[in-house]
Amino acid sequence: MEELNFEFYTRPNGHTEFQEYLDSLNTKARAKLLARIYMVATHGISIGIQHDWVKQLDSNLYEIRSRVSNNQQRGLYFHVEENHYVITHGFTKKTQKTPQREINHAKKLRAEYLENRKEQL
Repeated sequence: MEELNFEFYTRPNGHTEFQEYLDSLNTKARAKLLARIYMVATHGISIGIQHDWVKQLDSNLYEIRSRVSNNQQRGLYFHVEENHYVITHGFTKKTQKTPQREINHAKKLRAEYLENRKEQL
């Protein structure tokens, strides 16, 4: 299996929301979330789903999951092509279900990314 490639989306305004989220986390939480991304990249989405590292939220919208203590970190991402995936943003989950506003925000960023990509091709 070819290793998956995860990119952090940088918006046209220069903000990389996922990197900003990572920077806001403590060292342990940041390291665990980055390790989880690495595990999914090397072992694949289906293994990630089996191990509860990944959950599909919607059509072509997923979350990478990690947990440190009572804090649950999430990175939302989508598939672009072949082995290329884009992480839109991250958040610390405080409820049982992923908040709809986070899903909507990821969909907005996905549409923005795909529109900008189409213009560049």
